[in-house]
Amino acid sequence: MSRKIAAIPTDYADWLADIKARVATARQRAALAANAELIQLYWQIGRDILERQQSAQWGDKVLDRLSSDLREAFPEMKGFSSRNLKYMKYFAEHCPLQAFGQQAAAQLPWFHIVTLLTKPPTAGTREWYAQRAVAEGWSRTTLELNIRNRLRERQGQAVTNFDARLPAPHSELAHETLKDPYLFDFLGLGDEAQEREIENALVRHIIKFLLELGSGFAFVGRQFRLEVEGDEFFADLLFYHTRLKCYVVVELKATAFKPEHAGQLNFYLTAVDRQVKAPDDQPTIGLLLCKTKKRMVAEYALSGIDKPIGVAEYQLVRALPEPLVTSLPTVEELESELSAVDEEQPEGRDE
Repeated sequence: MSRKIAAIPTDYADWLADIKARVATARQRAALAANAELIQLYWQIGRDILERQQSAQWGDKVLDRLSSDLREAFPEMKGFSSRNLKYMKYFAEHCPLQAFGQQAAAQLPWFHIVTLLTKPPTAGTREWYAQRAVAEGWSRTTLELNIRNRLRERQGQAVTNFDARLPAPHSELAHETLKDPYLFDFLGLGDEAQEREIENALVRHIIKFLLELGSGFAFVGRQFRLEVEGDEFFADLLFYHTRLKCYVVVELKATAFKPEHAGQLNFYLTAVDRQVKAPDDQPTIGLLLCKTKKRMVAEYALSGIDKPIGVAEYQLVRALPEPLVTSLPTVEELESELSAVDEEQPEGRDE
């Protein structure tokens, strides 16, 4: 007697997709719960170390012994090095567990927390970076990069007319999306680079460029062609922002900001709105990146523009901190040192 094979139900694929989604969600929740337990454990160990060092004057030798004993007892677990035990102590010392449990950092992996504890200068800054890391799913490398590049100080600092040209809360979200200045030191260009050089380099380094722009930006094209009554016009760079649900036109100016720059970008935004934007898209936003700008001049220029535009500066070369600048040798000192080396070099020696 032949065995009859039942046909696969027509709704099987949808059912399978639903099960997969539930499994993935359950695994994620389990991982988050396990991470929360681990973070709480680390805080408790750090509190114990802190209390014993304060009451019994424990030194580093005791931590080294504790590290060795814990590693021997739990060889399958990582995180019990002497350095990590010190991080746990620092964690307990600077972050009360009751307050920490209500903060975004409680949802982050341990070494994200170590980064937050050791890098930002203030507790308020720490919480801001934690919230962004959770909301945008930053890796530890991205978190470190954004802290090093002082993202908090630059975010939402561009001069814009969004409040007058976009409805709330869209205007607030759009404003927070822009920065000032933008850091393009990864391009390897000097301060005298021209607009097309900068544009070419940004496209070559598009991944780093998108990282500097921030989450949500998708690259559409460069020198984007717009035709109006038979005349061709080309916008430098065109993006689509997936969270703002709108196109973003980026124009580069290797000069100081001039009011006429805003008029040119306003024209591009009108063309994109009429020719490219879908009916359910939000109004197109313009970002004008200039070498320098005077804030009041930019505000005056944007006040008479009917499209949403932001003006920000870019930096091709990162400025050195003042203590480092003053400690660097001058050209004359370098030349003097090189001359001394030349005089001491034996003649006839092959290099």
